[in-house]
Amino acid sequence: MSIRNLDSLFDPRSVAVIGASERPFSVGGTLWRNMHGSGFAGPVYPVNPKYKLLSGQPCYAHVDDLPEAPELAVICTPAATVVDLVRQLARRGTQAAVVISAGLTAEQKQAMLDAAKPTLLRVLGPNCVGLLAPHAKLNASFAHIPARPGELAFVSQSGALVTAMLDWAEARQIGFSHFVSLGEHADVDFGDMLDFLASDPRTRAILLYIESIEQARKFMSAARAAARNKPVIVVKAGRSEQGQKAAASHTGALAGADNVVDAAIGRAGMLRVDSLEELFLAAEILTRFKAPIGDRMTILTNGGGVGVMAADAAAAHGVPLVELSQPLIEDLDQVLPANWSRGNPVDIIGDAPAQRYVDALEGLARHPQDTGTLLFIHAPTAIVPSTDIARAMVPVIQPPKKRALPLISAWVGGPAVAEARELFMQAGIACYDMPEQAVAAIGMLQRYARNQAELSEAPPATQLHNGSTPDVASVRKLIQDVLASGRDMLTEPEAKAVCEAYHIPVVITRTVPADAEAAAAEAARIGFPVVIKILSEDISHKSDVGGVVLNLQDADDVRAAAHAMLGRVRKSFPDARIDGFTVQAMVKRKQAQELIIGASIDPTFGPVILFGQGGTAVEVMKDSAMALPPLNAPLARALIDRTRVARLLKGYRDVPPADIDAVVATLMAVSQLLADVPEVAELDINPLIVNHEGAIALDARVRVSSQLPAGAASFAIQPYPAALAETVEWRGQPLTLRPIRPEDEEHHRAFLESLDPEDIRMRLFYSRRTMERSELARLVQIDYTREMAFIATVPDDGGQEKTLGVARALADPDNFGAEFGIIIRPELKGSGLGRILMDKLIRYQRGIGTQQLTAVVLTENRRMRKLAEALGFRETETPNDETTLQLLLELQQPARQP
Repeated sequence: MSIRNLDSLFDPRSVAVIGASERPFSVGGTLWRNMHGSGFAGPVYPVNPKYKLLSGQPCYAHVDDLPEAPELAVICTPAATVVDLVRQLARRGTQAAVVISAGLTAEQKQAMLDAAKPTLLRVLGPNCVGLLAPHAKLNASFAHIPARPGELAFVSQSGALVTAMLDWAEARQIGFSHFVSLGEHADVDFGDMLDFLASDPRTRAILLYIESIEQARKFMSAARAAARNKPVIVVKAGRSEQGQKAAASHTGALAGADNVVDAAIGRAGMLRVDSLEELFLAAEILTRFKAPIGDRMTILTNGGGVGVMAADAAAAHGVPLVELSQPLIEDLDQVLPANWSRGNPVDIIGDAPAQRYVDALEGLARHPQDTGTLLFIHAPTAIVPSTDIARAMVPVIQPPKKRALPLISAWVGGPAVAEARELFMQAGIACYDMPEQAVAAIGMLQRYARNQAELSEAPPATQLHNGSTPDVASVRKLIQDVLASGRDMLTEPEAKAVCEAYHIPVVITRTVPADAEAAAAEAARIGFPVVIKILSEDISHKSDVGGVVLNLQDADDVRAAAHAMLGRVRKSFPDARIDGFTVQAMVKRKQAQELIIGASIDPTFGPVILFGQGGTAVEVMKDSAMALPPLNAPLARALIDRTRVARLLKGYRDVPPADIDAVVATLMAVSQLLADVPEVAELDINPLIVNHEGAIALDARVRVSSQLPAGAASFAIQPYPAALAETVEWRGQPLTLRPIRPEDEEHHRAFLESLDPEDIRMRLFYSRRTMERSELARLVQIDYTREMAFIATVPDDGGQEKTLGVARALADPDNFGAEFGIIIRPELKGSGLGRILMDKLIRYQRGIGTQQLTAVVLTENRRMRKLAEALGFRETETPNDETTLQLLLELQQPARQP
């Protein structure tokens, strides 16, 4: 269940407070005073058998005594009464309930949900503070103060945090569209709230305080949909081990590994911050700063000290400074005094008149590729009033009919800069009191831009970097044989065979019995130097028990190492089964880095992929990052860039850049392995040696499970559904029908530009011929969990795909109904292409269980109405609109009720 009846929760016509009281300092008394005194326009009914009157109005003993079914009920009675109350409310027709009551057992919570389900009565809570919707003058909470109306939505798992945040925000005059305490979120959860707020016109940014996440795919689908519409900013508790334990004990749910949560938040296009204060800082900058953010920063200042402080803050926040180009320096030399800094920060000296600021700003603006984002910092002086400087700069920062400069400002000081700061704010220029705040804001913008870029990627589940095909059948047979033998750990040779099947280069490895002479003989055949390792199903981390010896130069070295190794292992693990040795060539590559690439199963988000600095000290170095599959090349590169070792891979001094493509190929191969083989539970490739010559895996571990923890169906993000693509014969040529993908953006723009304005008006009710890039992006960057767009393409004269038409459907989060639209090139009207696309769309929606397919069309659109009739749609009138009709097709027989 998702957004159904949430309107009744946040904008009800009537409210009943069950457990209302006149006792001071009680929950029921506080709730009643808040709700009764909030100015809510509709009727508010108190329910409590102890009172005949409450605040001068009738008080009802039971739910059945109410004069009407309240659209919303707020329950603050003992836990034992909740299930019966919800059952009574559902029978009367109430659409939503806020359950303040705490202490419900698991059985009581399930019984409450069972009572609510038949009529789709939505439940917020239990054990919550309630909700506030200031625009509706609704205060269904026991918070100590109301919320100001505003444009930020705040949703929290923590009740105490709700009241503390209200207090903090009131002191700063911050307003809210919605303020929601989820409590134990038995029904309404973060996914539901994200879906609801994403389309709420009063909300311009969504702020979340999260302690735990359940139903990862639902959460990720809702988060990705919301993040395409407006900023979503998250404080996720539990970064530390102690914090994770506290969060788990608080919510009764696994908090999840923090680096996995980081990966999920980034992949969903949201922004994670560390504190509640940063939550509002991020909301302000993300909703106000519209210029493209650069990946580097240039500081323009009139004071060396504040410039140095900003540079230090940039290093702390990971914001790189631009190294000024020689042409830019020469340009600035023409307008700045001889003693200017000639570097970044650009210090124009404290005696600068207003014109010098303008000249410096214009000089930087002439070199946009060399400046990135501009941070302007001003400290007041007695020479030129700050207000005069601000008035001179605003027209340069925001020139008429031109794109605004990507500039953020910090007016450092108090009364002397207050008017200048106000001028910038009135002009819509982001403005801060201190350089550190401004740098933190730029860092947030950069992280947000990277996350939004990841949001736009839609890789398929199966896609190797070089286009080759893995030997899936051999891997599946190998794993089935391992499981049939009663094992869950693959031997090293078996694990390397899996890697080889997915075209991951591995060092040649031979297996011999636990005999020193056999090891020496095999080493001689391979060629020295060699490495020998213990082979045992009972020993996973061989280095920990002295089970690996490197760089053996001859047969005597091998014999000695083998004897010593057997002695060490038998002493450390006397019960371990020794199956033999593995012998492999000693790989020596100049200027190489040791990396780790791995995979595991997170209890919340399912399969995850790890990348980082490898070797035996991997746990000590702690230089790694996680990503959610599926991965394509851009996502794999983004994963690599989130680690410190990425800087070494780019080359330094006399060390050439490593073969990043080889690392990307390995990451994509692991991603595909997780999609293809559900039995994979854990994988480690450590070390993966990489330099400018390529990459090779020296060791690998694979653990499998008959519980099928992996597989594309377990991914938190649904992959691009490549299997839905098909080719049909049409008008004597092959016609490709496939789901749209982000890479189609330019082709789709060309398609839309080919349409007649009248066609666009008929089908989209949209009159503009051109489309903003953000609008176009939303058409090609879709969430396949809830939306589908099939395009029809043929090759053009240059062999490139040419889009002929598109049919799309957007399902509600419950997948009960989906609204469709279709449009084709004007010259292809009557060609049968529309019928082909609609047949494809109808088959798909029927196959995923959608109940109804609907559309609103203009009454004059005879061609669409005729096609719909042929497909079995029926027409109904649109209420209060004679210019349109509704089309409806029942996809399932019999249809379930919403």
